[in-house]
Amino acid sequence: MKVAQLSLNELRALLVGPGLRVKAGPFNLSIRTRLPSLIRQLHSLYSRYSLVEEDEIVEFHVQVIPRRSVRRPFARLIQFEVDGRFPFPPVPLEQALATLEWGVNLVIAARINHFLLFHSAAVERNGHVLLLPAWPGSGKTTLSAMLMYHGYRLFSDEFGLMEPQSGEFYPLPRLMPLKNQSIEVVRNRLPEAMLGPEIPGTLKGTVVHICPTQASIEQSDETARPRWIVFPKWSAGAAVRLEPLPQSEAFLLLATNAFNYEVLGKTAFNAVTNLVRGCECRKLVYSDFDEALAVLNALTDG
Repeated sequence: MKVAQLSLNELRALLVGPGLRVKAGPFNLSIRTRLPSLIRQLHSLYSRYSLVEEDEIVEFHVQVIPRRSVRRPFARLIQFEVDGRFPFPPVPLEQALATLEWGVNLVIAARINHFLLFHSAAVERNGHVLLLPAWPGSGKTTLSAMLMYHGYRLFSDEFGLMEPQSGEFYPLPRLMPLKNQSIEVVRNRLPEAMLGPEIPGTLKGTVVHICPTQASIEQSDETARPRWIVFPKWSAGAAVRLEPLPQSEAFLLLATNAFNYEVLGKTAFNAVTNLVRGCECRKLVYSDFDEALAVLNALTDG
């Protein structure tokens, strides 16, 4: 059963009561909130996700709750909570959806160690994973959103989720936060995309969430092995360049880009070594998406 099959009142009863239990890739998530605006947003943007059966284990129990401030008694504030802890300070009510999504990402990054977690977008084409590791501001979310609507299956815009022993990558298709100028780019290029409301004033500027395609969510149980590692960088006015990257440099960049590399130690070292040796490694500089798509299609068709 999918969230879309719930009426708004049924969804509200779950969010206010025992929690909305939804599937997020290999994890199960329980969300609670009493905020009417957030309930309406989740009814729309989570509509494609599957509900979790009552007998299934839920890894993460989170909620978004209203907060009061002595210094700002008339401000409408909210806060993200996980297991009685508050990892973020209170923020304005309008930022509830963004805070929920960032909070869930934080919990995954902090608590999951049976996967090696790369700070990377990941998509699948022709049966193999294209890993797109990048630092914030490199445009990986916008690029992966574009690829998702041009023949690629989204795994994640945030996490490259690798089982270190097998080398398999696991999909985690969650809402993707578009920021600032990228919002209009996606609106103009992807009018068919399901977008959430504009959320101004966050620490990252104005944010709009894009929902993964139905196909990406429905195939979130289908793992795949990696074949290409491309480090992308959007640069205004740059001519497209897809250049070979030495394995030694790719190893260093991946190791420093993993959330839990030091925690996993030797296991992570062996996993990254095998990953780099088994993939074609490239770096991509681009300013025009059509040009980037052309070179990535050529790479993944090769």
